[in-house]
Amino acid sequence: MATQLNHESRIDSRWQRHALGTALACTLFVGALQAHGAQVHAATASVERLPLNIAAQPLRQALLLFSQQSGQNVLLDGNLDSALRSTAVEGRYSTEEALARLLQGSGYTFARTDATTIYLVPVQATQANSEILLAPTQIQYQDNAGVSPSQSYRANPVSSTTRLGLSDKETPQAITVVTRQQMDDFQLNSVKDALRNAPSVTVEQFETDRTAFTSRGFKIENFEFDGMSLPFSGGVLVGDQDMTEFEQVDVLHGANGLMSGTGDPSATVNLVRKRPTDTFQARIDSSVGSWDNRRLGFDVSGPLSQSGNVRGRFITSHDKGNSYLDQYGHEVNVAAGLLAFDLSEADTLTVGFTQQNSYSNGSTWGALPIADYQGNRIHYSSRSSSVGQPWTYWDVKTQRAFAELTHAFDNGWNSTLTLAGMKQDSDTKMLYAIPATADEAYAYINRTTSKEEQITAEAKLSGPFALFGRQHELTLGANYGRTHHDEVGHYRNSSGYQMESLIDVLSGNVVQPPLNYTDDFNTQLFTDRQKSLFAGARFSIVDDLHWIAGARMLSADGDGAGYGSPHDTRVHGKVTPYTGLVYDLTPQWSLYTSWTKIFKPQYLRSTGGGLLLPLEGKSLEVGIKGLVLDERLTLTAAAFKTDQQNVAELTGEIVGGQYLYRGTNLKSRGFELGASGEALPGLDIAGGYTFVQIEDANGDETRKYIPTHSLRGSLTYRLPEMPSVRVGTRFQWQSATEVDTNRNVRQDAYALVDLMASYDIDDNWRTSLNLNNVTDRKYLLSLYQSSGSTNYGAPRNLTASVTWKY
Repeated sequence: MATQLNHESRIDSRWQRHALGTALACTLFVGALQAHGAQVHAATASVERLPLNIAAQPLRQALLLFSQQSGQNVLLDGNLDSALRSTAVEGRYSTEEALARLLQGSGYTFARTDATTIYLVPVQATQANSEILLAPTQIQYQDNAGVSPSQSYRANPVSSTTRLGLSDKETPQAITVVTRQQMDDFQLNSVKDALRNAPSVTVEQFETDRTAFTSRGFKIENFEFDGMSLPFSGGVLVGDQDMTEFEQVDVLHGANGLMSGTGDPSATVNLVRKRPTDTFQARIDSSVGSWDNRRLGFDVSGPLSQSGNVRGRFITSHDKGNSYLDQYGHEVNVAAGLLAFDLSEADTLTVGFTQQNSYSNGSTWGALPIADYQGNRIHYSSRSSSVGQPWTYWDVKTQRAFAELTHAFDNGWNSTLTLAGMKQDSDTKMLYAIPATADEAYAYINRTTSKEEQITAEAKLSGPFALFGRQHELTLGANYGRTHHDEVGHYRNSSGYQMESLIDVLSGNVVQPPLNYTDDFNTQLFTDRQKSLFAGARFSIVDDLHWIAGARMLSADGDGAGYGSPHDTRVHGKVTPYTGLVYDLTPQWSLYTSWTKIFKPQYLRSTGGGLLLPLEGKSLEVGIKGLVLDERLTLTAAAFKTDQQNVAELTGEIVGGQYLYRGTNLKSRGFELGASGEALPGLDIAGGYTFVQIEDANGDETRKYIPTHSLRGSLTYRLPEMPSVRVGTRFQWQSATEVDTNRNVRQDAYALVDLMASYDIDDNWRTSLNLNNVTDRKYLLSLYQSSGSTNYGAPRNLTASVTWKY
């Protein structure tokens, strides 16, 4: 008990220092912004430069996005030719600069009639007539619900997600976007919560402080920050990733080896950062909830110079509380700062730094044993049961930094240079419980410390080019990544295990052993490096048919070892091709197909004594995408199949302390349906259905811990009679799952329902309530672990929050 109090006192001391530093930083930052606010407004009113993110796409859709992001009304005489395309506009531009780039090569120019209205005019007409009379058609983002586009459940993926600068409709793969509005409505404060809102992703929280993610039957290992791969090590999230600094989460379904990391057949998750804004804005979020959970967040942004060419953003949050799990408690502190400098009209430098410290008490290594020593299912009466002890903990400190330089050429081309780095320190003291008899368990106790450093650099060039009388887009790039990992295991003694009463384990009464660790050794010490060149192009074959083609050439090497498996793989010049077709049925609907190869080095020891051969395979996807209801609602349907060879599978053998793996072949088949946007005035929806089936080389079903069927969705409705009131629900249903090696460990199909309601007190204040697991459903969080250990999900719980914004 004394150790627990000491650990908690360290947390309290850290929080006091964090709170004091945050208060001082916020005071200085807000003061600087306010000092410039009035001057900046006066100086920039006539030449305001807007942050825009518009991919190359059909001109009509690009103009709709321009209207949405700029607030301008765009009018033209007649209808636009559906074959006309825009160039990409990404960065900060005045409205005139942005329109000039969008209309480049289209045969149109523009004229402004007032501060918010712009007419599009054919170039020939301006040359033939000095006065032009128009009967204009309006291209405008209509806001029927009375809310801004940022409050929508539909958003385009940022260009860094696909790297080709394509819109969702033009990308020959399914894409899910979890918007900031969804995160705010349902209190999705961690990446685990956010990805539970993505229909194609299964969140496998197999311990209190470690989580894996799967999609289409395979583990997700491609995680990015603004398109740069700074992944969770091995695809496993350690601790937690707070979402306070992110604007949205883009999930690109299926293999994306062309543009990000290695070819992973599951998905690529891109966390999109908030950026400094041109105008002053501030926001404070506070909430309290069940089990003494409380959260406080602060976000302030705006210009830092009179001209507005220097902008800043400061974001911080504090999240602390207990849990429905016995002994468990957590604290997460985040501070992030970003600065943007307009070096010229064409060049912008953005730099950022984030510090996140996560602390937890009562952490578990493994989880609650769900099967006894004979393999029979154990049912626990209390969902709070846990093997965590008062003296177990898992602390994770993470630092991330990046610098990004963008340049916009006069011919519509853009270049981006990015350098990013991450440093993570982890310190754990854990107990692993294995049932030995009906009343006793082996308790395996150890302490582990680890350090991981990553650095990534990338150069990218993209833009339009003309060939055979048509306009096409090209992207070229190169990147480099390096990961160094150093982990030391501090084991109690050579025997490792000690026998404990199962009742004592579950009651938190296991006595902390003496700290006389004598068997320290490096469980992991390795360095991995990757270099790659990539090129991709979108060719306009005919007006309605577009071919996307490209390739990535990868070289990888490493040294050291992880858990006994050497990291001495050498790969040089391995080419991964990618190709896709998109056919525009109408300006709103498109059919697509894509195909790619899969290649990924593996650092695992095989039964033959050497390294497991690289994972290889191929993936095929076909689908349809559409925009309906005045392009307010996006609909998608996709079918996919993936074949993989040399998929790592544990053999159960341990030789010289090393786990041995065999390579097996797997097939994944399935389809997905999705919808996001405004279904009716004031009614926002986002969700989808997924069917996936995984078979081994013998045609037998495998990986049954992944649900075959899943349905997820969220919706909110603004009451027309009371527009200040919004109500909503979030639901999840999935079919039965079980552990592959033990059919006794099974979770039947279940559904979860959450409710929310919010009230806008005035333009600045909002209050809301969230009630989760309304039916108080009892269920297991995950059966990802082959041992069958897991925790129960949270029972019914409530959160109340208040938000102030300016």
